[in-house]
Amino acid sequence: MAESPRIDVDLYSDTVTRPTKDMRRFMCEAEVGDEQKHEDPTVNLLQDMVADLLGKEAAVFLPSGTMCNEIALRVHCRPGEEMLAHRTAHPIHFETGGPGALAGVNIRPLDGARGQYDAATLEEGIRPDFRHYPRSRLVWVEQTSNLGGGSIWPLARVRAVTDVARWHRLSTHLDGARLMNAVVASGVAAREWAAPFDSAWIDFTKGLGAPVGAALAGSREFIAEAWRLKQQMGGAMRQAGIIAAGGVYALRHHVKRLAEDHANARRLAEGLAALPGVRLDPATVETNIVFFDVGGPLDAPAVVEQLLARGVRMGAMGARTIRAVTHLDVSAEQIERALEAARAVLR
Repeated sequence: MAESPRIDVDLYSDTVTRPTKDMRRFMCEAEVGDEQKHEDPTVNLLQDMVADLLGKEAAVFLPSGTMCNEIALRVHCRPGEEMLAHRTAHPIHFETGGPGALAGVNIRPLDGARGQYDAATLEEGIRPDFRHYPRSRLVWVEQTSNLGGGSIWPLARVRAVTDVARWHRLSTHLDGARLMNAVVASGVAAREWAAPFDSAWIDFTKGLGAPVGAALAGSREFIAEAWRLKQQMGGAMRQAGIIAAGGVYALRHHVKRLAEDHANARRLAEGLAALPGVRLDPATVETNIVFFDVGGPLDAPAVVEQLLARGVRMGAMGARTIRAVTHLDVSAEQIERALEAARAVLR
């Protein structure tokens, strides 16, 4: 069996982060109990922290961000109803058909630059009240937008979109997998981003560097129903304080340092943009995600393969598009190493 290539710089995703030594120690020492009986003090602490952070009445700790999304869909919508989201939204592409399989929900994809739509596009997409149409029920925003290159929805746009939703009496949901990146880059508090939404969640396993979990927040009634669905979908974790402690530690120690990831992403983008055949505007890199297109004789999979042979891992997102994501396990020095490998491949 062939050996896997050694990876010196892993830019495949911010999900590859590993808990730091201090986080591991904190997790080992966490108090635990039965989270299903609300007796795990560390889970309870994390849920209270997230509810306060997002300005909501309550929160529930869940194994993954995907479960946050799927539970939110099931609470907000009935089978046969419709969610409106940008065509690049995570549930459309990366949740294994969960909206249809688990919630029976139709999705109406909306267009717009860099993973975002505007109020006029949403208004046009909302269905008239006609029995032949699925009933529009939920408006979905992903902040930051992954396939939009880590773009940050402007607060004014978020408010305009959610105003349209409220006018039509639709529910609203904030997919905040990388919300804290938007917080650090924009200076806008998490609760201000979350305020216009009926539900919102944050992930601990991406830039925040925890090994497991996410937390979904909303009204007490919303979270009570989310707990029921958590149980139904196999999300009961019992003595989960050991993993919830990773989220507690991350919120206390790993939020401000996201600015380092953003700086590294900008440096990476500037270096890549200077290479022949690369199409990339560094000004579009707002957070920790860098998308670039390659021209010339090598397509994206071939470039990724040759980078990997030099110890640098990125991801091909199509025939010509590559994604690189910075995170706490990638230093400024490693960014320079990645650029050296890219120069060798793309010259």
